[in-house]
Amino acid sequence: MRYFARLLVIVWTIFRFGLDELALSGLRRRRFKLLRRFVSFGRSWEQPRGVRLRLALEHLGPIFVKFGQVLSTRRDLVPDDIIVELSKLQDRVPPFPAAQSRALVEKAFGRPVAELFGSFDAEPVASASIAQVHFATLKDGREVAVKVLRPGMLDTIDDDMALLRTVAVWVERLSADGRRLKPREVVAEFNNYLHDELDLVREAANAAQLRRNMAGLDLVLVPEMMWDMCSSDVIVMERMHGVPISQLQKLQDAGVDIPKLARDGVTIFFTQVFRDGFFHADMHPGNIQVSLNPATFGRYIALDFGIIGTLTEVDKEYLAQNFIAFFRRDYKRVAELHIASGWVPAGTRVDELESAVRAVCEPHFDRPLKDISLGQVLMRLFQTSRRFNVEIQPQLVLLQKTLLNIEGLGRQLDPELDLWATAKPFLERWMNEQVGWRALINQVKKEAPRYAQLFPELPRLLHDALKQQGSRQDSAAMLALIQEQRRTNRLLQALLYGAVGFTLGLLGATIFLRTQGF
Repeated sequence: MRYFARLLVIVWTIFRFGLDELALSGLRRRRFKLLRRFVSFGRSWEQPRGVRLRLALEHLGPIFVKFGQVLSTRRDLVPDDIIVELSKLQDRVPPFPAAQSRALVEKAFGRPVAELFGSFDAEPVASASIAQVHFATLKDGREVAVKVLRPGMLDTIDDDMALLRTVAVWVERLSADGRRLKPREVVAEFNNYLHDELDLVREAANAAQLRRNMAGLDLVLVPEMMWDMCSSDVIVMERMHGVPISQLQKLQDAGVDIPKLARDGVTIFFTQVFRDGFFHADMHPGNIQVSLNPATFGRYIALDFGIIGTLTEVDKEYLAQNFIAFFRRDYKRVAELHIASGWVPAGTRVDELESAVRAVCEPHFDRPLKDISLGQVLMRLFQTSRRFNVEIQPQLVLLQKTLLNIEGLGRQLDPELDLWATAKPFLERWMNEQVGWRALINQVKKEAPRYAQLFPELPRLLHDALKQQGSRQDSAAMLALIQEQRRTNRLLQALLYGAVGFTLGLLGATIFLRTQGF
């Protein structure tokens, strides 16, 4: 009943804000005309459609807000009036009361705010779907940002995820395409990431790892965590001074090289994905700023580390080989990789899959980003994948989402950016480091501590191995001897039984002949 009540809330919200009418308005076929009239009968809205959509998503909670955040980066798919409103979801979700925020901070650390900080701004500087942020100063004068988890999130997320799991089950039951898309596994992945966001200590650990990974790149800044003031509900971090990346005019007036900023964003993304296998997976404009400090001028500032994606070495190598094959227009290699990985059935014809991939991708090369819609490419690939029964890999869902965000960000910064030309040299350099002598040397360096511990033990390990081999050989010889004896015994038994049978038969025949007078 609890989940049913949540479903009623969703349906009522859709009706209340006129989202049903908004969805049907895009259907132009004549048979939908009567349905649109029926839905709109007696209903009117003073607010524009973008405002109604934003308010509905805010009302429905964090899962729906995050959906709106993803849509807000896709100007090629969503009208401008809706984009303007959805962009407000990135850091302007209505905050919860300041008194409640202070109480949560005091509860987390067991001390009054006045004892913890030299000053604490009651008005939040940013409010998102999961938490809100207040500026403060420590007793020693350092400027910090205090992130406080929004209360009551766990119950709302659990209710929504229960509904999504139910929908996923029905999708798998009713649709062959649904089974191929693995909706239950995708929902499970989404559930894990959302619950990870509810543990702010995990977010702090993600930030610390990303800060170490990016230390030598000199392209992005990550705030330092104050570990003695971090809990599951409240974390305190270094305050970062920057301009939101969405304020392009302000960045241009300050002298920031916008095309370089776009290229740096691509480099950061591919470095995190392919070098580290650890990437920021919530890169909407509300989480990215640009530094104007002379010492770090033009660098990205990354914020909000609740959603982090990870890839295994196998995932990284497979993706890199696919990207390079795409860049080289080696569509046969792409088809072979899909078949070898098990993403398509083993019996799929390579030439047919190659031809289908070529038809999707070839029209999009040698064109600037402004003329390429990754959304359209993905839709065509989806249609192609349905024909070949391609299985969607749930572990790559976050990567796909982040790639969409990167495209939206690149389109906003520099519509002339050639994503393929920018990424190709990086991927080729990365692949060269994974194969050949350089890769061998790096692997030897990585394994050197283990080798140093293993070498002194080699004589003993070799002796034990030879001894075990000798024992196995002795055991094998004994087993062979026993088996040979068993075969000999069975042969002797057969001969004995045969001789006895023959003798008894001969004796019986002799008695029979004598009784007949022979």
